[in-house]
Amino acid sequence: MSKRHLSDQQTRRINHQHSQRIANIKDKPIDESNLSAPQKGLIIAHYGRQLEVQGIEGEHVGQIWRCHLRRNLEALVTGDIVIWQADNTNQIGVVSALMPRISLLTRPDPYQKIKPVASNISLILIVFAPLPTPSLGLIDRYLVACETVGIPALLVLNKSDLLDDATGAELRNSLNEYKSLGYNSIEVSCLGDLSALRAQIGTNNVAFVGQSGVGKSSLINVLLPHAMQRVNIISDNSQLGQHTTTTTRLFALENGGALIDSPGIREFGLWHLNETQIQQGFIEFRDLYGTCRFRNCQHQSEPDCAIKLAASEGKILARRLDSLNRLLAESQSNEKYS
Repeated sequence: MSKRHLSDQQTRRINHQHSQRIANIKDKPIDESNLSAPQKGLIIAHYGRQLEVQGIEGEHVGQIWRCHLRRNLEALVTGDIVIWQADNTNQIGVVSALMPRISLLTRPDPYQKIKPVASNISLILIVFAPLPTPSLGLIDRYLVACETVGIPALLVLNKSDLLDDATGAELRNSLNEYKSLGYNSIEVSCLGDLSALRAQIGTNNVAFVGQSGVGKSSLINVLLPHAMQRVNIISDNSQLGQHTTTTTRLFALENGGALIDSPGIREFGLWHLNETQIQQGFIEFRDLYGTCRFRNCQHQSEPDCAIKLAASEGKILARRLDSLNRLLAESQSNEKYS
Protein backbone atom coordinates (compact mmCIF):
# COMPACT_ATOMS: atom_id res chain seq x y z
CA MET A 1 0.00 0.00 0.00
CA SER A 2 1.47 3.39 -0.98
CA LYS A 3 1.81 6.20 1.51
CA ARG A 4 -0.92 8.81 1.71
CA HIS A 5 0.04 11.89 -0.30
CA LEU A 6 -0.01 15.06 1.78
CA SER A 7 -1.39 18.27 0.34
CA ASP A 8 0.70 21.45 0.38
CA GLN A 9 -1.49 22.79 3.19
CA GLN A 10 -1.01 19.65 5.29
CA THR A 11 2.74 19.73 4.70
CA ARG A 12 2.92 23.39 5.78
CA ARG A 13 0.91 22.64 8.92
CA ILE A 14 3.16 19.70 9.86
CA ASN A 15 6.30 21.75 9.26
CA HIS A 16 4.85 24.57 11.38
CA GLN A 17 4.16 22.13 14.22
CA HIS A 18 7.72 20.85 14.06
CA SER A 19 9.10 24.41 14.09
CA GLN A 20 7.00 25.24 17.15
CA ARG A 21 8.22 22.15 19.02
CA ILE A 22 11.83 23.02 18.25
CA ALA A 23 11.37 26.68 19.20
CA ASN A 24 9.63 25.82 22.48
CA ILE A 25 11.99 23.08 23.63
CA LYS A 26 13.51 25.15 26.48
CA ASP A 27 10.49 27.21 27.37
CA LYS A 28 7.35 25.14 27.12
CA PRO A 29 7.27 21.41 27.81
CA ILE A 30 4.31 19.49 26.44
CA ASP A 31 1.52 19.21 28.99
CA GLU A 32 1.52 15.45 29.41
CA SER A 33 1.99 14.45 33.03
CA ASN A 34 4.17 11.38 32.49
CA LEU A 35 6.54 12.95 29.99
CA SER A 36 9.75 14.78 30.75
CA ALA A 37 10.53 18.18 29.27
CA PRO A 38 11.43 18.11 25.55
CA GLN A 39 15.12 17.57 24.95
CA LYS A 40 17.49 16.79 22.10
CA GLY A 41 18.49 13.24 21.29
CA LEU A 42 20.44 11.30 18.69
CA ILE A 43 18.92 8.37 16.78
CA ILE A 44 21.41 5.50 17.02
CA ALA A 45 19.26 2.71 15.53
CA HIS A 46 15.93 2.20 13.78
CA TYR A 47 13.62 -0.76 14.31
CA GLY A 48 10.49 -0.42 12.20
CA ARG A 49 8.17 1.87 14.12
CA GLN A 50 10.53 2.26 17.06
CA LEU A 51 13.86 4.02 17.43
CA GLU A 52 16.76 3.91 19.82
CA VAL A 53 17.48 7.46 20.92
CA GLN A 54 20.45 8.56 23.00
CA GLY A 55 19.98 11.66 25.09
CA ILE A 56 22.48 14.41 24.27
CA GLU A 57 21.21 17.00 26.73
CA GLY A 58 19.09 17.31 29.85
CA GLU A 59 18.53 14.78 32.60
CA HIS A 60 18.83 11.78 30.28
CA VAL A 61 22.12 12.70 28.59
CA GLY A 62 24.03 9.54 27.63
CA GLN A 63 21.04 7.26 28.25
CA ILE A 64 19.56 5.14 25.45
CA TRP A 65 15.78 4.89 25.20
CA ARG A 66 13.41 3.01 22.95
CA CYS A 67 11.06 5.59 21.46
CA HIS A 68 7.79 5.77 19.57
CA LEU A 69 7.14 8.45 16.94
CA ARG A 70 4.56 11.18 16.88
CA ARG A 71 2.24 10.94 13.90
CA ASN A 72 3.04 12.81 10.67
CA LEU A 73 6.79 12.82 11.22
CA GLU A 74 8.78 12.27 8.05
CA ALA A 75 10.98 9.18 7.76
CA LEU A 76 13.70 9.31 10.42
CA VAL A 77 17.08 7.62 10.09
CA THR A 78 20.15 6.82 12.11
CA GLY A 79 22.16 9.98 12.75
CA ASP A 80 19.15 12.28 13.01
CA ILE A 81 19.01 14.81 15.85
CA VAL A 82 15.47 14.88 17.22
CA ILE A 83 13.33 16.36 19.95
CA TRP A 84 12.11 13.65 22.30
CA GLN A 85 10.54 13.15 25.74
CA ALA A 86 10.97 10.37 28.24
CA ASP A 87 8.01 8.61 29.83
CA ASN A 88 9.62 7.69 33.16
CA THR A 89 6.56 5.67 34.18
CA ASN A 90 6.62 3.29 31.21
CA GLN A 91 10.35 3.57 30.46
CA ILE A 92 9.78 4.53 26.83
CA GLY A 93 10.25 7.77 24.94
CA VAL A 94 8.36 9.78 22.34
CA VAL A 95 10.00 11.54 19.39
CA SER A 96 8.08 14.66 18.41
CA ALA A 97 10.25 16.65 15.97
CA LEU A 98 13.26 16.46 13.67
CA MET A 99 16.09 18.97 13.86
CA PRO A 100 17.56 20.31 10.57
CA ARG A 101 19.95 17.89 8.90
CA ILE A 102 23.46 18.71 7.73
CA SER A 103 23.38 15.90 5.17
CA LEU A 104 21.24 12.94 4.15
CA LEU A 105 22.46 9.78 2.43
CA THR A 106 19.78 8.01 0.38
CA ARG A 107 19.58 5.11 -2.05
CA PRO A 108 16.85 3.50 -4.15
CA ASP A 109 15.30 0.35 -2.73
CA PRO A 110 14.30 -2.73 -4.81
CA TYR A 111 10.85 -1.20 -5.28
CA GLN A 112 12.26 1.92 -6.97
CA LYS A 113 11.50 4.20 -4.05
CA ILE A 114 14.00 6.52 -2.41
CA LYS A 115 15.16 5.15 0.92
CA PRO A 116 17.05 7.37 3.40
CA VAL A 117 20.01 5.53 4.91
CA ALA A 118 21.65 7.87 7.42
CA SER A 119 21.94 11.58 8.17
CA ASN A 120 24.41 14.17 9.42
CA ILE A 121 27.34 12.27 7.89
CA SER A 122 30.57 14.19 7.26
CA LEU A 123 32.65 11.39 5.68
CA ILE A 124 31.74 8.23 3.74
CA LEU A 125 34.14 5.28 3.87
CA ILE A 126 33.87 3.22 0.68
CA VAL A 127 35.28 -0.16 1.70
CA PHE A 128 36.47 -2.80 -0.77
CA ALA A 129 38.80 -5.78 -0.54
CA PRO A 130 40.59 -8.45 -2.61
CA LEU A 131 37.62 -10.74 -1.92
CA PRO A 132 34.88 -10.44 -2.94
CA THR A 133 36.33 -9.29 -6.28
CA PRO A 134 36.20 -5.47 -6.29
CA SER A 135 33.85 -3.73 -8.69
CA LEU A 136 35.28 -0.40 -9.81
CA GLY A 137 31.91 0.34 -11.39
CA LEU A 138 30.29 0.02 -7.96
CA ILE A 139 32.93 2.33 -6.48
CA ASP A 140 32.12 4.85 -9.22
CA ARG A 141 28.44 4.62 -8.25
CA TYR A 142 29.26 5.34 -4.63
CA LEU A 143 31.40 8.32 -5.63
CA VAL A 144 28.61 9.75 -7.78
CA ALA A 145 26.26 9.38 -4.80
CA CYS A 146 28.80 11.13 -2.54
CA GLU A 147 29.24 14.00 -5.00
CA THR A 148 25.47 14.40 -5.34
CA VAL A 149 24.92 14.82 -1.59
CA GLY A 150 28.18 16.75 -1.07
CA ILE A 151 29.76 14.30 1.40
CA PRO A 152 33.54 13.63 1.09
CA ALA A 153 34.61 10.05 0.43
CA LEU A 154 37.56 7.97 1.63
CA LEU A 155 38.43 4.79 -0.29
CA VAL A 156 39.41 2.02 2.12
CA LEU A 157 41.22 -1.02 0.73
CA ASN A 158 40.61 -3.58 3.46
CA LYS A 159 42.04 -7.08 3.99
CA SER A 160 45.47 -5.97 2.78
CA ASP A 161 46.87 -9.14 4.38
CA LEU A 162 45.26 -11.10 1.52
CA LEU A 163 47.04 -9.19 -1.23
CA ASP A 164 49.50 -11.05 -3.39
CA ASP A 165 51.90 -9.31 -5.77
CA ALA A 166 49.59 -9.31 -8.79
CA THR A 167 46.38 -8.39 -6.99
CA GLY A 168 48.16 -5.83 -4.85
CA ALA A 169 49.65 -4.09 -7.87
CA GLU A 170 46.28 -4.00 -9.64
CA LEU A 171 44.30 -2.62 -6.69
CA ARG A 172 46.98 -0.08 -5.74
CA ASN A 173 47.01 1.11 -9.33
CA SER A 174 43.24 1.65 -9.07
CA LEU A 175 43.74 3.60 -5.83
CA ASN A 176 46.33 5.78 -7.55
CA GLU A 177 43.87 6.46 -10.37
CA TYR A 178 41.26 7.65 -7.88
CA LYS A 179 43.93 9.62 -6.02
CA SER A 180 44.74 11.47 -9.26
CA LEU A 181 41.09 12.56 -9.32
CA GLY A 182 41.37 14.02 -5.82
CA TYR A 183 39.94 11.16 -3.74
CA ASN A 184 41.79 10.11 -0.59
CA SER A 185 42.49 6.44 0.06
CA ILE A 186 44.01 4.18 2.68
CA GLU A 187 45.10 0.53 2.84
CA VAL A 188 44.25 -1.38 6.02
CA SER A 189 43.70 -4.79 7.58
CA CYS A 190 41.51 -5.50 10.61
CA LEU A 191 44.32 -7.85 11.70
CA GLY A 192 46.85 -5.02 11.78
CA ASP A 193 47.33 -1.48 13.06
CA LEU A 194 44.33 0.80 12.39
CA SER A 195 45.83 3.98 13.85
CA ALA A 196 46.07 5.59 10.40
CA LEU A 197 42.38 4.87 9.78
CA ARG A 198 41.48 6.30 13.19
CA ALA A 199 43.36 9.47 12.27
CA GLN A 200 41.48 9.73 8.96
CA ILE A 201 38.16 9.35 10.75
CA GLY A 202 39.05 11.95 13.39
CA THR A 203 35.91 13.55 14.79
CA ASN A 204 33.80 12.91 11.70
CA ASN A 205 30.48 11.13 11.64
CA VAL A 206 31.31 8.41 9.13
CA ALA A 207 29.28 5.85 7.20
CA PHE A 208 30.70 2.55 6.02
CA VAL A 209 29.45 1.44 2.60
CA GLY A 210 30.55 -1.28 0.21
CA GLN A 211 29.84 -4.79 -1.00
CA SER A 212 28.83 -7.43 1.50
CA GLY A 213 31.82 -9.34 2.77
CA VAL A 214 34.44 -6.61 2.40
CA GLY A 215 34.90 -6.43 6.17
CA LYS A 216 32.97 -3.34 7.25
CA SER A 217 31.70 -5.00 10.42
CA SER A 218 35.13 -6.51 11.13
CA LEU A 219 36.70 -3.05 10.97
CA ILE A 220 34.07 -1.71 13.34
CA ASN A 221 34.74 -4.59 15.75
CA VAL A 222 38.37 -3.50 15.95
CA LEU A 223 37.65 0.21 16.11
CA LEU A 224 34.90 -0.32 18.67
CA PRO A 225 35.19 -3.74 20.37
CA HIS A 226 31.99 -3.20 22.33
CA ALA A 227 30.01 -2.98 19.10
CA MET A 228 29.92 -6.80 18.93
CA GLN A 229 28.92 -6.77 15.28
CA ARG A 230 28.23 -10.19 13.79
CA VAL A 231 30.72 -11.23 11.15
CA ASN A 232 30.11 -13.85 8.53
CA ILE A 233 32.43 -15.74 6.22
CA ILE A 234 32.66 -15.32 2.46
CA SER A 235 30.80 -18.09 0.68
CA ASP A 236 33.33 -20.57 -0.72
CA ASN A 237 31.04 -21.25 -3.66
CA SER A 238 29.85 -17.80 -4.73
CA GLN A 239 32.71 -15.66 -3.38
CA LEU A 240 30.02 -13.14 -2.52
CA GLY A 241 29.58 -11.62 0.89
CA GLN A 242 26.79 -12.83 3.11
CA HIS A 243 24.64 -10.08 4.62
CA THR A 244 25.40 -9.80 8.33
CA THR A 245 24.26 -6.29 9.28
CA THR A 246 20.47 -6.02 9.27
CA THR A 247 19.90 -2.48 10.53
CA THR A 248 21.79 0.78 10.26
CA ARG A 249 23.38 1.55 13.62
CA LEU A 250 25.50 4.34 15.06
CA PHE A 251 28.45 3.72 17.39
CA ALA A 252 29.92 6.67 19.25
CA LEU A 253 33.68 7.27 19.21
CA GLU A 254 35.61 8.48 22.21
CA ASN A 255 36.95 11.46 20.26
CA GLY A 256 33.48 12.84 19.56
CA GLY A 257 32.78 11.37 16.15
CA ALA A 258 30.72 8.30 15.31
CA LEU A 259 30.64 5.26 13.07
CA ILE A 260 27.50 4.32 11.18
CA ASP A 261 27.29 0.76 9.84
CA SER A 262 24.70 0.21 7.12
CA PRO A 263 23.51 -3.05 5.53
CA GLY A 264 25.88 -4.14 2.77
CA ILE A 265 24.62 -3.89 -0.78
CA ARG A 266 26.12 -5.34 -3.92
CA GLU A 267 24.68 -2.73 -6.27
CA PHE A 268 24.02 0.92 -5.67
CA GLY A 269 21.28 2.07 -8.05
CA LEU A 270 21.24 5.70 -9.08
CA TRP A 271 18.08 5.67 -11.17
CA HIS A 272 16.66 8.53 -9.12
CA LEU A 273 19.40 10.90 -10.31
CA ASN A 274 18.91 12.93 -13.47
CA GLU A 275 21.41 13.22 -16.32
CA THR A 276 23.02 16.38 -14.99
CA GLN A 277 23.51 14.93 -11.50
CA ILE A 278 25.14 11.79 -12.90
CA GLN A 279 27.40 13.81 -15.18
CA GLN A 280 28.48 16.13 -12.38
CA GLY A 281 29.26 13.06 -10.26
CA PHE A 282 32.26 12.38 -12.51
CA ILE A 283 34.34 15.31 -11.33
CA GLU A 284 37.11 15.03 -13.92
CA PHE A 285 34.62 15.47 -16.79
CA ARG A 286 33.06 18.69 -15.54
CA ASP A 287 35.26 21.08 -17.53
CA LEU A 288 34.68 19.06 -20.72
CA TYR A 289 30.90 19.17 -20.75
CA GLY A 290 29.64 21.60 -23.37
CA THR A 291 32.84 21.48 -25.43
CA CYS A 292 31.77 18.66 -27.79
CA ARG A 293 30.76 19.44 -31.37
CA PHE A 294 27.12 18.64 -30.68
CA ARG A 295 25.27 20.22 -27.78
CA ASN A 296 23.38 16.97 -27.05
CA CYS A 297 26.44 14.73 -27.44
CA GLN A 298 26.06 11.37 -25.72
CA HIS A 299 29.84 10.77 -25.68
CA GLN A 300 29.55 7.44 -27.49
CA SER A 301 29.62 7.40 -31.31
CA GLU A 302 29.24 11.11 -32.08
CA PRO A 303 32.07 12.79 -34.04
CA ASP A 304 34.26 15.43 -32.41
CA CYS A 305 33.35 14.39 -28.85
CA ALA A 306 35.66 16.22 -26.46
CA ILE A 307 35.29 13.60 -23.74
CA LYS A 308 36.01 10.66 -26.08
CA LEU A 309 39.04 12.53 -27.40
CA ALA A 310 40.30 13.14 -23.87
CA ALA A 311 39.91 9.43 -23.11
CA SER A 312 41.77 8.39 -26.25
CA GLU A 313 44.61 10.75 -25.34
CA GLY A 314 44.80 9.36 -21.80
CA LYS A 315 43.74 12.64 -20.20
CA ILE A 316 40.80 10.90 -18.54
CA LEU A 317 40.19 7.23 -17.81
CA ALA A 318 38.34 5.38 -20.57
CA ARG A 319 36.96 3.09 -17.85
CA ARG A 320 35.35 6.04 -16.12
CA LEU A 321 33.76 7.15 -19.40
CA ASP A 322 32.29 3.64 -19.70
CA SER A 323 30.90 4.00 -16.17
CA LEU A 324 29.33 7.35 -17.06
CA ASN A 325 27.65 5.97 -20.18
CA ARG A 326 26.43 2.91 -18.28
CA LEU A 327 24.82 5.03 -15.55
CA LEU A 328 23.27 7.41 -18.08
CA ALA A 329 21.80 4.46 -20.01
CA GLU A 330 20.32 3.05 -16.80
CA SER A 331 18.83 6.43 -15.91
CA GLN A 332 17.28 6.87 -19.37
CA SER A 333 15.88 3.35 -19.28
CA ASN A 334 14.18 3.97 -15.95
CA GLU A 335 12.75 7.28 -17.17
CA LYS A 336 11.31 5.47 -20.20
CA TYR A 337 9.47 2.87 -18.13
CA SER A 338 8.57 4.95 -15.08
